[in-house]
Parts: sequence; structure tokens; C-alpha cells
Amino acid sequence: MPARVFVTGGSGFVGSAVINELTTRGFGVNALINREELTAAPGDVRQVRGGLSDRAALDAGMADCQMVIHLVGIIMEKPSQGITFQKVHVEGTRSVVEAAVRRRVRRFVQMSALGTRENAASNYHQTKWQAEQIVRSSGLDWTIIRPSLIHGPGGEFMKMEAKWARKKAPPFLFMPYFGSGILGLGGAGMLQPIYVHDVARAFVDALQKPQTIGQLYDLGGSQQLSWPQMHKMAARAIIGKNRWAAALPAWYAKFLAGVTPTRFLPFNRDQVIMSQEDNTADLADFIRDFGWTPRGFEQTLAEYGSRL
Repeated sequence: MPARVFVTGGSGFVGSAVINELTTRGFGVNALINREELTAAPGDVRQVRGGLSDRAALDAGMADCQMVIHLVGIIMEKPSQGITFQKVHVEGTRSVVEAAVRRRVRRFVQMSALGTRENAASNYHQTKWQAEQIVRSSGLDWTIIRPSLIHGPGGEFMKMEAKWARKKAPPFLFMPYFGSGILGLGGAGMLQPIYVHDVARAFVDALQKPQTIGQLYDLGGSQQLSWPQMHKMAARAIIGKNRWAAALPAWYAKFLAGVTPTRFLPFNRDQVIMSQEDNTADLADFIRDFGWTPRGFEQTLAEYGSRL
């Protein structure tokens, strides 16, 4: 009998790609679904309705599984709805780990984020670090994967890139990023975008590679890019020509994020902070243990950019 995998965040951008990869390889899937239904999920996929704090749903979902892939995470908090980094990343991970221990599901692969560290400046990375420590101390056969910015045709980031490229979203005249310095001209951190299908491949590979147990992997594509470089590549793929990329001062963006209600801004303070840090990966350990190199942004964007 093929193994069965419990996947949290199954209806999300990354979750959908992971489930497709799992079923393509013959795995059965129990997918935890909180809000959106899975649409036309291929293969042997069962949907389990519930949230990360729903003990009954977690137990039922893991009942006949041998492995867990925990993907749920957020980039924007909604405190009025009880959706915070602490609740989702830390408390949610603790609930899933405890359920895996109760149900004796030993294999556990955790989605973290590149840049996660103990003394991070952003609350996002701090809570991802706390989640990692819960997994590492669980006694389970764990693997932790820290992807860089994930891109693909269904992702919110590339939807926004397409709107900027077509001048259909503020600031309309240019494709924005946050720059350091008084005028924002001091640059921002470098990026190493990773294609969502390469992320899915990595997560499913981890289940099948015993050498990844007890290991943590930084993961990015094969190209390191500045924000202007990434914007211009996206514009060429989406509309066939360059667009102007220009910086908004990071200090001003943080000020706006501090005084403006969340619903009125497309970004938050943590995103501004993280944009000033390099988000790049040394892929040596990943390539050694997984045996392949993730593809670059320009190469993979060519597969879908014109359809955005």
C-alpha cells in the first residue's frame, strides 16, 4: 500500500502544488481544509474540514497517515479575526506536532522561511523560529525546509507583479520596492525566488530521502536578483517589455504601516523589514542530499508569465 500523507494548508498556493506532486507519485493525501475547498484535486485525496486548533480534525486527518507535511503560514496578520503570527506559526505548529505524536505519525516535514533565526528583526521570522524549535524538540523524524520568495501562476505575489506590470495597481507609474536611505536610493536586499513546483518537489522528495531526517535546508532558485532586476524580468515575461522599477523609502513605508489600518495597505511592517535583508540561500547542502538544483526565476517564469 502506498503511504498516506496528512497535509495542512492543502487548498493554498503551495499546498495545491504539493498535493499534485504527492498524488503524481502515488501517495494518498488527507488534506486539512479550513476555508476553501480543493478544486478538482487529482488522485486519492480526502478533504478534512477544520483548523489548526481543532484537535478532533487533526486526529481524524492523521488517523490513517504515516507522514505529515505542515505548510500553513501567513504573511499578513488580521488581529481582529484572531489571525496572528503567534497563533498560526507557533500555536498552530504546536497543535499539529502534538497531534502527530498522539497519532504516532513519526515523519514530519515543516515549511519554514528563509531568513528565519532566533534574533530576527521581524515578528514573522521570530515566530517561524519558535515553530522550528517545537519541531526540532518533538522527537519526530523531522525535516525543515526554508524557502525564499515562492513564485508561480497562482501566487498572490505574481498576481501583484502582473498588476504592476500592466499599470493596474498603485503606484501605477512604476513597479515599487522598499529602498534604504532618506530617499530610498540605498537599495534593498537580494532575492532568490523559487518556483512553486520546485518547492513541491523538494517537500515530497524529503519524504522519500532518509538522509534528510533531522536536517534543515535553505531553499532558493538558481538566480540571485535585486528587486529592480526581478521586476524587470517579470514585466518582460508578462507584457513583453521593461517597466520602470523605483524605490519607496523603507522608513516611510514602516511609518505608514505603523499608523494605517492593515486593511488599507498591501504590506505590513514585517514585510518592509524583511525586504531590507538579503533573502538568499547556500544550496550546497540541498543539492548534496536531494540531487538536483532548483531552477532560476527567469527560466521558470517563461513557462507561465504570458498567461498571468
